[in-house]
Amino acid sequence: MTASAATGSPMTTSAATGRPPALRWVLVLTAVAGLIVALDQLVVATALNTIRQDLGASMAELEWTVNAFGLGFAALLIPAAEFGDRIGRKRAYLSGLLLFAAASAACALAPTTGVLIAARAVQGAAAALLSPAALALLTEATPPRRRGAVMGVYAAVTGLAVVGGPLVGGAVAEGLAWQWIFWINVPVIAVVVPVARRVLTEHTGRPAAPDFPGIVLAAGSMFALVWALVRSGSAGWESAEVLGTLVAGVITLAAFAVRQATAAHPMLPTRLLRQPAFAAGNLSTLLLTASLFGTVFFLAQYLQVGLGHSPLGAGLRFLPWTATLFFVAPVAGRLQDRIGPRTLICAGLFLQGAGLLWIGVNAHQHQGYGASVAALVLSGVGTSMALPAQQTAVMTAVPPALMGKAAGTFNTVRQLGGALGIAVMAAVFGAVGGEESPLAFAEGFSGAVIVAAALAFTGAACGLLAPGRPRPAAPAPPAAPVGDGTDRAVEEELGAH
Repeated sequence: MTASAATGSPMTTSAATGRPPALRWVLVLTAVAGLIVALDQLVVATALNTIRQDLGASMAELEWTVNAFGLGFAALLIPAAEFGDRIGRKRAYLSGLLLFAAASAACALAPTTGVLIAARAVQGAAAALLSPAALALLTEATPPRRRGAVMGVYAAVTGLAVVGGPLVGGAVAEGLAWQWIFWINVPVIAVVVPVARRVLTEHTGRPAAPDFPGIVLAAGSMFALVWALVRSGSAGWESAEVLGTLVAGVITLAAFAVRQATAAHPMLPTRLLRQPAFAAGNLSTLLLTASLFGTVFFLAQYLQVGLGHSPLGAGLRFLPWTATLFFVAPVAGRLQDRIGPRTLICAGLFLQGAGLLWIGVNAHQHQGYGASVAALVLSGVGTSMALPAQQTAVMTAVPPALMGKAAGTFNTVRQLGGALGIAVMAAVFGAVGGEESPLAFAEGFSGAVIVAAALAFTGAACGLLAPGRPRPAAPAPPAAPVGDGTDRAVEEELGAH
């Protein structure tokens, strides 16, 4: 490994050619990985009814089919990012792909819902290893002046999962069998792995002693918090299980924060949390994904239960909302390089909230799908504007040696947001509506989506903390030496950021 690889510098070379890897290849390989992970979070939404009929699953088991992935993903993201920094981000990327393929095959072969839920949890663990490594590899390979545009393309490609998830799930469940929503991952990964082995460059983070207490506290806190959010719908917020795990998660998270402030080699330096761009990107992402994932979960069911569409028909009706990611996100990414992330985050989340509020009012008035098409487009445009700006705000707030940790934190926040959104919206759905009739479902959906709009508006306010128009880049400092001075050099780079 070269010295530059050890310090996390992007100036490394491909093992196969001796030259720096072409950015387009790094973008393709990392975006495909992001697409696979994001697709499997959403693809089951429109296939749930088919899975219930085939495996005899209860509603609680169906919820765990969705949430087991997020639980494994969120609980292990920060430790997995730390692990990837040590073994090398290319190795973590390849290992995550192979584990994801094996878990996908296990999902497809599952004879019972219990096996399916366990395999989904392993998928989430594999995604935790894969996602931060992919995002860090892409950020390191991209010149700073092009990061906005590249992140826009990355967001658009991974956003295809939002476009394709409900549509693919509905089409496969109706035309083939639900198992094929998982089998499709295996041949795709079989093609990607040998190309990635040849093309990608190895990078590592700081060569410091592992923070084992920090790893345990990070995993434990995320597991407890996501468990409480997932179980809040069926067990109730006032139950001993939910309250106990929620309190345990908060206490463990506080212990993790104390550990990071006092550890010699912290997993997540506390100065990083005080970076305005890092804080704004993560906080607004938490609220965007809470609004987005909660809406996807309930909209797929509303289109079928409330409006009577088939699984494929429901997936097709997502397109006015989700297809905007493919067209708007690349433009927003290029625009961000000139105007900075603040405007795009604030305006994007405001539009997302306005569109969702419009949809909620239409559902309350029991209007048909056609009345909400323009609202879906408006909300989708807003989401597409904000996503690449949030990614860039977080990843450019840190020096190269901490990009793996930044990516792990960013993806952890996204998973917490998704679990939070579904839990909060489920509570509202149950309070104002129900599943006993299409009209009751519409009332519950309306209340839940109006809450999603409020989350988006709050995220727009958080975006005000993000940096505005970028300043001209300063000359790059000399590479930090590997050894005892690495942590000090990283802290100095954080101050410069």
